[in-house]
Amino acid sequence: MQYTKLAHTNLNVSKVCLGTMTYGDQNTEEEAHAQLDYAMARGINFIDTAEMYPVPPKADTYTRTESMVGTWLKKQPRDQIVLAGKVSGPRRGLDWIRGGPPSLDRANIRAAIEGSLQRLQTDYIDLYQLHWPERNVPMFGQYQFDPAGEFESGVYQQGEERAWVSIQNQLETLAELVQEGKVRYVGLSNEQPWGVMEFVRIAKAYNLPHIASVQNCYNLINRGMEFGMAEVLYREQVGLLAYSPLAFGHLTAKYIDNPEAKGRVTMFLGYAQRYKKPGVFPASAAYAKLARAHGLTPTQLALSFVYHRWFVTSTIIGATTMQQLKENIDAWDTKLAPEVLQEIEHLHLTMMNPAP
Repeated sequence: MQYTKLAHTNLNVSKVCLGTMTYGDQNTEEEAHAQLDYAMARGINFIDTAEMYPVPPKADTYTRTESMVGTWLKKQPRDQIVLAGKVSGPRRGLDWIRGGPPSLDRANIRAAIEGSLQRLQTDYIDLYQLHWPERNVPMFGQYQFDPAGEFESGVYQQGEERAWVSIQNQLETLAELVQEGKVRYVGLSNEQPWGVMEFVRIAKAYNLPHIASVQNCYNLINRGMEFGMAEVLYREQVGLLAYSPLAFGHLTAKYIDNPEAKGRVTMFLGYAQRYKKPGVFPASAAYAKLARAHGLTPTQLALSFVYHRWFVTSTIIGATTMQQLKENIDAWDTKLAPEVLQEIEHLHLTMMNPAP
């Protein structure tokens, strides 16, 4: 496994990060611990979780993931693990999370960190991320910004944009957590270029914590990061933690080979609207055909592409079986030949970003 320094931190993180959002729904605690042990044995020292997990979010499973990670974490050498967590934002219809939550204000962020630390059975989180912006932005499969309307619980609402806690106030609360030792570094998730630049600008102007990373979707059928964000990350020295590299399993080709294959797409109908768009299946089939023509599995092609992009700091993988986890980690050693990368670019230009 290869390691790299997360920007603006002293954290050396593995280039592959283990995601945990299946723990507590698709995976039992025993299975979760087995995955964590195996990942550590393979050199992965970077673990990502969130108070909202498991996914899809439900009132009766909320917080299970952190609790399962916590029972494992308390038995580990804490200083050898880089633990990333997230505070849930408002406006997603998750009324069981702190009563909404109504905002990313000081009270909500502080309540979230206290709950997470208790469940994770640790004194601190290495990288604490805002799970999604409070302000009106397109995310989770939405792809058009409209200042005259916003999505609330997946339903489009017309009207004026509602007030939101300023980025400066959010950073000031995060700074308190850093000063108290509850958080070491801070990051963003599901952000847009304007948001990243504002967090960076305000941090510099008011001597507040610099954003270390942004955790956004990036894969063969969602390469929106390349249009504007990649330059921001490079010039402002912000790391990218790429999630969903296999596009909810679409890029493994299992749904191409068998539309009824067991997985998140067939188990949680109506979830993950990003991958319900009409171009997803044709593009997934084209990438699978390309992989097999070069003696690769579709999984190897998809993961290697993301793993080795110059602007990706670490790639977050997830699995429900140990076989999947092994294949995902093994794919790190696959390097795509120049001709394969050229063919990927041809497909990309032919069917660009079908899953924004």
